[in-house]
Amino acid sequence: MSRRRLTAAGFLLALLKYGALSAGAIAMMLPFIWMVLSSLMAPQEIMARPLVWFPARPQFENYARLAEVVPLGRMYLNSLIVTIAITAGVLFTSSLAGYGFAKFRFPGRDTLFISVLATMMIPFFVVLIPVFYLVSRLGWVDSYLGLIVPNLVTAFGIFFMRQYILSLPDELLDAARIDGASEFGIYWRIVLPLCGPALGALAILAFVYHWNSFLWPLIVVRSPELWTIPLGLNSLRIYASSPEVINLQMAGATLAIIPVLIVFVLLQRWFVQGISLTGLKG
Repeated sequence: MSRRRLTAAGFLLALLKYGALSAGAIAMMLPFIWMVLSSLMAPQEIMARPLVWFPARPQFENYARLAEVVPLGRMYLNSLIVTIAITAGVLFTSSLAGYGFAKFRFPGRDTLFISVLATMMIPFFVVLIPVFYLVSRLGWVDSYLGLIVPNLVTAFGIFFMRQYILSLPDELLDAARIDGASEFGIYWRIVLPLCGPALGALAILAFVYHWNSFLWPLIVVRSPELWTIPLGLNSLRIYASSPEVINLQMAGATLAIIPVLIVFVLLQRWFVQGISLTGLKG
């Protein structure tokens, strides 16, 4: 009898737990669901009160109209070039610096690492003017270099990779050195393959952040030919007082989220594993 009561209590507890998790997931998904549905509505349906959830007639032409208002294809291409280049650069610099901080001993290592971490406490607005001045002096304003190069190194990425690489056994690296492998060869052939979960997690974080980046591209970009997705959607703000383009804004937001979802679906296994393992050693 007591075992039956215990089983019933466990079932009830699991039911409450998964019910609460499901309710939370649905609550978080509702804005995204309404965004997708409203991208297929007429402006009058979006502005209607009480809230309308389903369009009377799905208007797929909203996406065609969006492509006429803004250079949608060029915006997507620019965002992909900039975001992929930055993500690849962040993975390389963060893993290389993280390997150095985790597995090498040299004078001032801890002080230098703390200094790197301290930069995470500095708001971007503080360094915005100096960075823009350097970019302008180098002639990188309104160019891919101006969009990409200042974002190739991040303190968070270095910290994240250093914490993961600390968990790798030193004996494995020493065995490679005995076999005659160079330090860069050890990093490239041994450390990087073992850092798949951390690299996957960092790739998602970097991709999402820079895909949605707005302030820095807004400052550096001058011509519409270099607009990224956030800048292109921001160009619709001049119509913000008119309900006639709110469906186009929703269509643009729906299209903007697709690459982020694809990246997360492809790397989610590594993302969860990397987040759970990073920080086990400090």
